[in-house]
Amino acid sequence: MIDESPTDPFALARAAADYIAQKTSVASHDIALVLGSGWGEAAELIGETTATLQAPDIPGFAAPAVEGHVGTVRSILTPSGKRALVLGARTHYYEGRGVRAVVHGVRTAAAAGAKTLVLTNGCGGSQEQWAPGTPVLISDHINLTAASPLEGATFVDLTDLYSARLRKLAREVDPSLDEGVYAQFTGPHYETPAEVQYAKRIGADLVGMSTALEAIAARHAGMEVFGMSLVTNLAAGISPVPLSHAEVLEAGQAAGPRISRLLADIIGRL
Repeated sequence: MIDESPTDPFALARAAADYIAQKTSVASHDIALVLGSGWGEAAELIGETTATLQAPDIPGFAAPAVEGHVGTVRSILTPSGKRALVLGARTHYYEGRGVRAVVHGVRTAAAAGAKTLVLTNGCGGSQEQWAPGTPVLISDHINLTAASPLEGATFVDLTDLYSARLRKLAREVDPSLDEGVYAQFTGPHYETPAEVQYAKRIGADLVGMSTALEAIAARHAGMEVFGMSLVTNLAAGISPVPLSHAEVLEAGQAAGPRISRLLADIIGRL
């Protein structure tokens, strides 16, 4: 997959950040959130929404291609006085728009001033003890897309990519939270049972189609990264039933109020 746009991705992110600052009347945001399947309700609980923008109006953004994702970018004032930028328009690698488009929201958030990035997703679980509806902290990832958002001789250390400090803070909110390694596949098809077993054998507990590329771009931009997955289904070969996107949406809707409250409580401590 090749990014064909000649536009400097960082200039485009700066243009998007300038547009957001102008339309929201907020010069700088502190925190950015990408809310995946099942996590959307958190935006209502984080604080007061002071501005809502339609994603296609913002330079470099597009309407979401996945059912269950909203097509807006919101500026929220938290009770502690911080500004949160909620990115509801996530671009997935399988949409064919290139890696630059996948990480454009993250780079825009960094250009808008955000120092902390919260990445969430709905995913398959390879651990049978994690029933659908279980939130799991991401401790590390395995990038199985064979791609990177970094271009040229850009070398970035990913040793502690997912902040141990923020995972500790999350467990102060909910001590029962488990953590695991997330593997990003390209999608859009679900993984085969053999692929799930492969991922499990190389160390993955969670499998999905997002997050890893975004996290790499965030580290490159100097952001502190916090990741959390919602296990929406047992992965292929572990689940006794066939997989479907309807199942993902259903599990997300069922768990939505609980996990959204959890995430909002964590955000309140950032």
